[in-house]
Amino acid sequence: MSDSKIAKRGLGRGLSALMADMDLGPEAKATAGRDRTLVPIEQITANPDQPRRSFDPEALQELAASLKQRGILQPLIVRPHPQDPNLFQIVAGERRWRAAQMAQLHEVPVIIREMSDTEVLEVAIIENIQRADLNAIEEAASFRQLMDRFGHTQERLAEALNKSRSHIANLLRLLNLPDSVQEMVKDGKLSAGHARALITAEDAAQLARRVAEKGLSVRETEEMVRKLAQPRAGKAPRHGRADGKDADTKALEADLAAQLKMRVQITHTGAEGGELTIAYRDLDELDRLCQILGTKP
Repeated sequence: MSDSKIAKRGLGRGLSALMADMDLGPEAKATAGRDRTLVPIEQITANPDQPRRSFDPEALQELAASLKQRGILQPLIVRPHPQDPNLFQIVAGERRWRAAQMAQLHEVPVIIREMSDTEVLEVAIIENIQRADLNAIEEAASFRQLMDRFGHTQERLAEALNKSRSHIANLLRLLNLPDSVQEMVKDGKLSAGHARALITAEDAAQLARRVAEKGLSVRETEEMVRKLAQPRAGKAPRHGRADGKDADTKALEADLAAQLKMRVQITHTGAEGGELTIAYRDLDELDRLCQILGTKP
């Protein structure tokens, strides 16, 4: 597909079509020779808005060793640098670019595309999601960026990325956890299953440390959270929690909070009615909420 044809379609072409345009997966075949060109490595710069900030040094060394032997089989996707006509900016493939520098390669194969800042960010996020080594928090943060910046719904992401909606919803709920718990997931001290079990806990940070210290399984963690949620004087209702909310209500609260990035409470006041409370921390959050609801403050 020509550059001009891609440019005309614009960002509105949708996430699924965008992924079809560019095979960014690790098993993608080398692009036809007519689309590739060799560019001196010093003329290529990283994307400052790249969502992925950490690159495993050991993995980069292994990739660099492979590039020395076989070269770069899958070209980088780049665009003309928006500030310097003599340079190119990476759209996808920064890891290969970093490894190529370590391997002391002088030129790298690239595919040049004319893309806007918004399109570059969207492709960068998609490339990160397709990587197998993303932890649950990084993946959830990528989903959140796609939803916040580009208006993608959970259903659309599920269809485009070949994942279930429940998988996306469950990961997004992890972003409601305290930062310390999220860091433990990133560091591999807690699994995504452990983190999900802690979402409804009152003191998730303290419980997370206990889980890590004792090496509790996910099932043991779920049981610990359930017991702590019971009232002191007796057992909680069989199908509910100590606060009177069932698991579905708590999950819906967490889902809404993840989407709005605000605290959400659902209170059932009757057989079918109830109240939905959204707490904002400052006027900026109130303004954002009004924009989401389609009203002005």
